[in-house]
Amino acid sequence: MLFEVWAPAAETVTLRLPPDRSRAMRRSPTHRGWWQAEAPAADGTRYGFSLDGGPLLPDPRSRRQPDGPGGPSAVVDHDAYRWRHPWRGLPLPGAVLYELHVGTFTPEGTFAAAVARLPHLAALGVTHIELMPVCPFPGTHGWGYDGVALWAVHEPYGGPEGLKRFVDAAHGHGIGVVLDVVHNHLGPSGNHLPAFGPYFTDRHRTPWGAAVNLDGPGSDDVRAHLIGSALAFLRDYQLDGLRLDAVHALADSRAEHFLAELSAAVDALGAHSGRPLFLIAESDLNDPRTTAPRTAHGHGVHAQWNDDFHHALHTALTGESHGYYEDFAHDPPAALVKTLTGAFFHDGTYSTFRDRRHGRPVHPGTAATPAHRFLAYAQTHDQIGNRARGERLAALTGPGPGPLACAAALVLLGPGTPMLFMGEEWGARTPWQYFTDHPDPELAEAVRRGRRREFAAHGWTAEEVPDPQDPATRARSCLDWDEPAEPPHDRLLAWHRALVTLRHAHPVLAHTPLGAARAEHRERPDGTRWLLLRNGPLHVAVNLSPDRTAEIPLPSAHAVLLAAWQPEGTRLGGDGVLRLPPESAAVLR
Repeated sequence: MLFEVWAPAAETVTLRLPPDRSRAMRRSPTHRGWWQAEAPAADGTRYGFSLDGGPLLPDPRSRRQPDGPGGPSAVVDHDAYRWRHPWRGLPLPGAVLYELHVGTFTPEGTFAAAVARLPHLAALGVTHIELMPVCPFPGTHGWGYDGVALWAVHEPYGGPEGLKRFVDAAHGHGIGVVLDVVHNHLGPSGNHLPAFGPYFTDRHRTPWGAAVNLDGPGSDDVRAHLIGSALAFLRDYQLDGLRLDAVHALADSRAEHFLAELSAAVDALGAHSGRPLFLIAESDLNDPRTTAPRTAHGHGVHAQWNDDFHHALHTALTGESHGYYEDFAHDPPAALVKTLTGAFFHDGTYSTFRDRRHGRPVHPGTAATPAHRFLAYAQTHDQIGNRARGERLAALTGPGPGPLACAAALVLLGPGTPMLFMGEEWGARTPWQYFTDHPDPELAEAVRRGRRREFAAHGWTAEEVPDPQDPATRARSCLDWDEPAEPPHDRLLAWHRALVTLRHAHPVLAHTPLGAARAEHRERPDGTRWLLLRNGPLHVAVNLSPDRTAEIPLPSAHAVLLAAWQPEGTRLGGDGVLRLPPESAAVLR
């Protein structure tokens, strides 16, 4: 087997195969900075590299870390797995995504345990699972955004074999799988990449420290490392797409942005494999170039999360107005209308949170801007877990499920690609809190103090902020699978299933150009607040008033009621007026 590693500054590199075999590596005659050695090896063979006589280090391109990020790497024979379900892929247009964290989706926190819950997602109508990061990180439990081995899979979840079995089982239910990957930083513990080469640079800074080197000396091989990892996951695990974490932190001054190079490589792999592969970016920039085609001088990413829609919906439902919610809270229904029809709220407008103008308009209505490029959601791991106590929307909107039903209607039948966060479909009451499992006691204490210091500035006492290192914090964040069968969770689950069914029954919604949808709202002095969205052949009406029936004039007196959250109180009169009970929603054709 040929072993290779990039170590441009090393004088000598030794391939070590525990317990006592070693081979001196030779410089590659064709690739500058690369070292090579041949050695017999098979699936499971442990190995590592020693630079200039130093300690054994794991392979930067390790496919498996059976003893954790700091231990030796292991060979993985990807061809040894026999896929049970042939899979031709599912495109992004028409998708209904479901964000899932393996470690808290079930109490067991493994791929195998998650497989047992796939029938629930199939019955819900989900088309794609969006897995939160699964690359190895120190300890057993964590969010996954501090991974340090970008080609491997976290062993406590089930390792490479477990991920393949999960993807294979999902495909057997007709569900695609998207993986969240982190290219903008590595975790604070167990990161050995700097010993091998200039993977990081001080020319740019990120919230997590030195930036990944995308544009300095040696950046060709750094970019190849990241792109190779992305392609390997798509190819070796038969994934359908990748979610790219915080691409606004990818500092790149080169003529071809890293995202454009990555999207071109993914498109080429999709063409070669015959599967419709796609990328979804998380971006804080509100920059249309992120999803604009490369032929239009964009980066060619196929879609992006749209936090502006979330913020508008969140303020409309909760009334919160602190931090980045402030501008949306001035007129939440108007902000909702703008984000439903034009994607970005901040499209060059002044952002109070940033104290400057922010964003650019997407220029809706053109064939180059399909609405499905912008993901719509009421909850995500970020928006829940980055609160001090990790409260879900169900804990912020009062005792009744009506506001959650309204949110579901706008998310699932709006113009954007809808995404749910695990448990949202039944209004889960379990929080989703920030938790870590750092073995290094100094790092663990630093994270604990940093978390408490962050929220102390907003008035929280140390006792009110959950300890990230306490195992109980992770345990509280696990879904309670008894809830979906209990009232009122069962009713809310049935409502989500009905809405997803309606979306699939109207495939034209998947191809709506941005700006084609229309919305109007009214907020009266008596407290009545309603919004009417027209998206393709469907009209979605929501009454956000807590105690008043809304009278909503419809464009046609011949509308047909397809679904109602409170069918017993919803009335469609011959005068073309829909009478909608408080905190409820209805769908009409």
